[in-house]
Amino acid sequence: MLKDWGVAIGLAAAVYLAIAWLQPTPDLPDVAPDFSVETLQGESFRLTELKGQVVVLNFWATWCGPCRKEIPDFTRFAEDHPQVPMIGISMDDLPPSRVKAKAKALGIRYPVAMVTKEIRRAYNVRTLPTTVIVGPDGKVAYARTGTMSYQSLVRAVRKVSG
Repeated sequence: MLKDWGVAIGLAAAVYLAIAWLQPTPDLPDVAPDFSVETLQGESFRLTELKGQVVVLNFWATWCGPCRKEIPDFTRFAEDHPQVPMIGISMDDLPPSRVKAKAKALGIRYPVAMVTKEIRRAYNVRTLPTTVIVGPDGKVAYARTGTMSYQSLVRAVRKVSG
C-alpha cells in the first residue's frame, strides 16, 4: 500500500511540475512598457519614474485561486523589502471599489491598480498569476507565470538586483 501511495504522490508531483513548466510566459519586449495608473489607494504610479530601482509587477485577479494563494507571500515581501516598489495589477472586470474591498479582505498591503487597455495590450498577460520584475535599467529582467513563494520572489529580486 505504501508503494501505491508513493507512486501516486510521485505522479502528482510530476503533473504539477509539468503544468508549471508548460504555462506560457507573456511575450514581452526587452524594455518594460511604460504605463501610468492611479492605484486603488489614490496614489499615482508611473513605471518610468522608478527607473534605477527593481520593480515588481504582479498581475492577478480576485477570482484566481493561485493568485490568492501567493498574496500572503507578496504582502510579506512588500513589508520586508519596502525599498522594492511593487504593484498588484488587477485583471478583474469588477468596479474598482469591489476590487479594493476584496484586496483588503485578502490582506493585500501593497498598492493595487486596475488593468487598463494600455497595460493589457503592452504586457499581453493571458495566464494568472504572472509576475514581471523590471530591472533598474528599465528592462524586463524576469517574468514568471504561476504562483511564487516568498523565497522564490526574494531570489528573483536578488538576481535582478545583482
